[in-house]
Amino acid sequence: MLDMNKNLSITAFLGLTAIVLGAFASHALKEKLTVEAISSMETAIRYQMYHVIVLLFVNSYNGFTEKFKNKVSLFFFFGILFFSGSIYLIYLLGVPVKAIWFITPLGGGLFVVGWLLLLFFFMKKVINKK
Repeated sequence: MLDMNKNLSITAFLGLTAIVLGAFASHALKEKLTVEAISSMETAIRYQMYHVIVLLFVNSYNGFTEKFKNKVSLFFFFGILFFSGSIYLIYLLGVPVKAIWFITPLGGGLFVVGWLLLLFFFMKKVINKK
């Protein structure tokens, strides 16, 4: 199982890669990629950064158990890997879309599960307060 410091280290790495890839895409690839490709890359980078911010919250919030932090973190880590990573593979390495078409929505599904876990956690707190 991951611990909070490992989770935060991975999160920092993912934040760093989002910034580096964003700069790379907007400068070095600007002339090489189509408008559609740049848009897809921006979406991948944006989703990665959104989930980095959430991971910082999840792994810093004292109201979650370590087990819960790890569970949510794994869904978001793999969501980033599959969702954003598959888009990077397509546009940066030229992997054919048909070869990995199923990976991007799988990553999106992992994001949804992570968000559902957070929703259920906080809704349970609301219900128990009544």
